[in-house]
Amino acid sequence: MKLLILEAGHCLSLALAREANRRSDTELTIEPGLAPARALLEELRPDALVIPPLSRPITAEPATVTAHAEAVEACMEACREADIPLVWCVSDQLYEDGLEVPIDEHVIPEPRDDSLRRLIRTGDRIRAEYPRHLIVRLGPLFALEGSQAWLSELLDTLMDGGEVRAESDVIFCPTSADAVAMALIGMLQQQYCGAEAWGSYHLAGTEPVSAYTFVSMVRTQLATRLEGRGERVALGSVKALNHHHDQPLRRVLNCRRVLDVFGVHQKPWRLEVGRMLDTWCLARDDGEAAEESISR
Repeated sequence: MKLLILEAGHCLSLALAREANRRSDTELTIEPGLAPARALLEELRPDALVIPPLSRPITAEPATVTAHAEAVEACMEACREADIPLVWCVSDQLYEDGLEVPIDEHVIPEPRDDSLRRLIRTGDRIRAEYPRHLIVRLGPLFALEGSQAWLSELLDTLMDGGEVRAESDVIFCPTSADAVAMALIGMLQQQYCGAEAWGSYHLAGTEPVSAYTFVSMVRTQLATRLEGRGERVALGSVKALNHHHDQPLRRVLNCRRVLDVFGVHQKPWRLEVGRMLDTWCLARDDGEAAEESISR
């Protein structure tokens, strides 16, 4: 199976590259931007074009959101002409006001924000004009490297002694970029083999949690690992924000359909965070060893 991935520096693109390198059945071509030339699609003839999400559209500049939406629509038109499946990953933030119960795939987001509505119009176009698509709504992504890699940003801020502010009343399901990459390639392999299960799917980590609790857990786990290594670091603090005074805003995705159709299970975000912190510590050891070698 051949995939064309856009936005080479995105944390999900990097995760897809790592996952493909572990397999012998998937070949990737990764483009730096969001606008692959139609000639490239005709030349490569990939089995799917994959577009990573704009991970934080609520806080993104309107011009950035508009440019992303326009690029996705251009990709859809190119895929339609070349008869190449389109995979567009989107943020759960499109469900701006959340829902008290887990959100099913058939629930189309109806945000009030103009920028978010622009993304909804793009999704409506894809559903109306090109059936061979997967729209995959994701919980907040975290990873150790790449753009929009939330975990790496947290670690840098905490290690520098900076304050991290996080909502205590926004509930969601953090989602490992590595887990998404594994799931996407598994889903597309089944499509490649003739599943033809196009449409919208949800994919997120298990266990709903507030942003504040997630960040606090990362800080605690980081402190534990540093202490175990004999390091004394004055980590930055975590401050709780409270914007929804009546009741917490719940943005929890129901991922039952991706399990029923593709057999994809959600991964516990706590285990993924722990694994990534272990990887981060090993990389830190390697970096320190390299510095000592150079100093000699």
